[in-house]
Amino acid sequence: MTTRDWSPAFTARVAEQMRTARRAAGLTAAGASDACARLGLPVPKTTITNLETGRRTSIDLAEFLVLAEVYGVPPITLLFPLGGEATVAVLPGQEVPTWDAVAWFTGEAEQDSPPTEGSAREVLDTFRAHRDAAVTALTSSRLAKERRRKANTTLDPQRRESLHSAAASYEQVAFDDCRELRDFRDRMRERGLALPALPVDLQFVDESTEDNEDT
Repeated sequence: MTTRDWSPAFTARVAEQMRTARRAAGLTAAGASDACARLGLPVPKTTITNLETGRRTSIDLAEFLVLAEVYGVPPITLLFPLGGEATVAVLPGQEVPTWDAVAWFTGEAEQDSPPTEGSAREVLDTFRAHRDAAVTALTSSRLAKERRRKANTTLDPQRRESLHSAAASYEQVAFDDCRELRDFRDRMRERGLALPALPVDLQFVDESTEDNEDT
């Protein structure tokens, strides 16, 4: 497939996914247009119709993102039809499995060697690792709180002692996970990276860092 052929074919595939998503959302073209306007980017009904019928062979990136939000779908699913097609022309002359196209787009494609520190891929990997660390810390903290709650509310003396012992073990795991998250965030700060906000239940992690700086 040449560049000349690939571009309109790619747009046509995206338009087909958009039409499917719009209908699944129960919206008419006019309804979708009104919803776009409410989000702050008016997209005329004619633009949506022309795109879906092939009379328009390109789409503005801002319109694409707003329409994805209106239809309630992850934007990437409009680009690459997972579950619908086994392969996709991700670039001119490059037909690959659809999942590989998704991994390429999201920066998750496997690499032969670790990315260079500071490269776009390395920063992306760092933030994914931070997300995983935050999820781990949040999960272990909630489990520890639940174990302690059970220990404090049971009326059976023997079971109470056992539950308190188990709660202490869970709390140690949670403590270690939160400390690891704090250290991870400290390293990100040292690199000058803008950190993502923590869930409310984990905001004490940053507060402990501030306490250490004050001492």
